[in-house]
Amino acid sequence: MSKNNSIPDFKTLARTISLVENEAENFELILQQIKPSNIPVIGFTGPPGAGKSTLLNAVIGLLLGEGKKIGLILIDPSSPFNLGALLGDRLRMSAHFTNENLFIRSLATRGSLGGLSDKIIEVVEVMRAFPFDYIFVETVGVGQSEVDIAGLADTTVVVLVPEAGDAVQTMKAGLMEIADVFVINKADRADADTLVNSLAHQLQINGKENIPILKTVAVESKGVTELLKEISSLQKSNFNSNRKSILLTEKAIRIIAKYRMKDFDREILKQELSNAMNTPDFTLYGFVSRFL
Repeated sequence: MSKNNSIPDFKTLARTISLVENEAENFELILQQIKPSNIPVIGFTGPPGAGKSTLLNAVIGLLLGEGKKIGLILIDPSSPFNLGALLGDRLRMSAHFTNENLFIRSLATRGSLGGLSDKIIEVVEVMRAFPFDYIFVETVGVGQSEVDIAGLADTTVVVLVPEAGDAVQTMKAGLMEIADVFVINKADRADADTLVNSLAHQLQINGKENIPILKTVAVESKGVTELLKEISSLQKSNFNSNRKSILLTEKAIRIIAKYRMKDFDREILKQELSNAMNTPDFTLYGFVSRFL
């Protein structure tokens, strides 16, 4: 898994990810042997219909044209029947999936509350051991997954559309906090400038006026070059900040919490709660106190 100028060994990478994802025997040893990497992880998030996949497709197309090696993780909603990924990586990135410098992996959320796969941190770390220039992560864009991506990505791109103008006033504070750059996609539509002004005003109120707001038309690749320049600039400025330690802390907390809950049986808890909730002195905090 050492870096070189050759084409990455994607077959080995795919097998390694599967071992980690499925918690094969001694998979922890694989993770413990991975050395720290400065390969940038870029998160793309935002509400459904914002054109995240189309925009990411255009960004990746430019980078592949420059000979860059790209790793792409697509977080898909889980099937309620087999917990697999529903959307399909090849369908969403069909323009590039045969490119020898692009590796695509779809991960199902498998019911993870934040809309991210429960193995996303480990998968990203495995991918960072391979010779990529960039790793991109696209979230489902539902619930709180937009916010959860900030605990994973070095740079978070929040994609909106002009129709989201009315929602800016009530936009979750968390979304305002995690964005490193806002992109108004489909900016050829009416009200794009109105949304830019409204968003800029809201950011100023929140003391976040330094966050850039860009306009793109992803289907025509308009504004994509400017977005790439902004991402590159953010990477350079964030590298020497305390962002890295914050990200590592968030990752550490998630890993520790997950392993502490590893042997916790949800069904047993559900049954115990069902029995306890009918007792006269039941309170939820009283019930969970014995687990703390």
